[in-house]
Amino acid sequence: MRHAMQVRSNGARRTFKSADHALARARERTHTTTMAKQLDYHTIREIFTRFQAADPEPKGELEHVNVYTLVVAVALSAQATDAGVNKATRALFKIADTPQKMLDLGLEGVTEHIKTIGLFRQKAKNVIKLSQILVDQYGGVVPNSRAALQSLPGVGRKTANVVLNMWWQQPAQAVDTHIFRLGNRTGIAPGKTVDIVERAIEDNIPADFQLHAHHWMILHGRYHCKARKPLCGTCIINDLCPFEDKTE
Repeated sequence: MRHAMQVRSNGARRTFKSADHALARARERTHTTTMAKQLDYHTIREIFTRFQAADPEPKGELEHVNVYTLVVAVALSAQATDAGVNKATRALFKIADTPQKMLDLGLEGVTEHIKTIGLFRQKAKNVIKLSQILVDQYGGVVPNSRAALQSLPGVGRKTANVVLNMWWQQPAQAVDTHIFRLGNRTGIAPGKTVDIVERAIEDNIPADFQLHAHHWMILHGRYHCKARKPLCGTCIINDLCPFEDKTE
């Protein structure tokens, strides 16, 4: 009886701990994704004029040698940092830079190379599966439509948009956590979901900034408009941003 009560007590503590953790996470999300009012055209144009002046040709930070390795790198980057992915793929891409070479390396070989990345086992399976599909259905060539890219295992809309933008120079907007936070905090592209933010970017950012828009936003969100401690004091758009909880 005492043992049963102890088990229930431990279970209750775990439940409370989980509930507290969930509440803390919810509060953090509410704080970091506070939705500002949509900015007007002239303010958005000034923001991106400054982004462009500071970095005329922004580049993605995932290392790759061709479009196939770009697809793999972006797919591996889900719930992982670009730096972590680059560290794991440098050696991998030296020996497996085509779908067939990746298949020849095999699941165990891929798994061993990317084991430092989060969710590496499932990601390794997806890399092998998408490589097989590319060989069987596309002659080893990466397709360049969003629908075809999204049909590959481990490739979602964000990954497809990154590939379309970085490789084929399409003004596709890949919304990650940095862009979602920045879009809502600043009012550049507010929205309750990733899809709404993506549409807000397409609808509100002037056409001449669309090609590099998501890179400017990712880099600004990653290095300046951070989740916990944004660097508002040195932010180049500080005077245009309505975020209420600015830091010094």
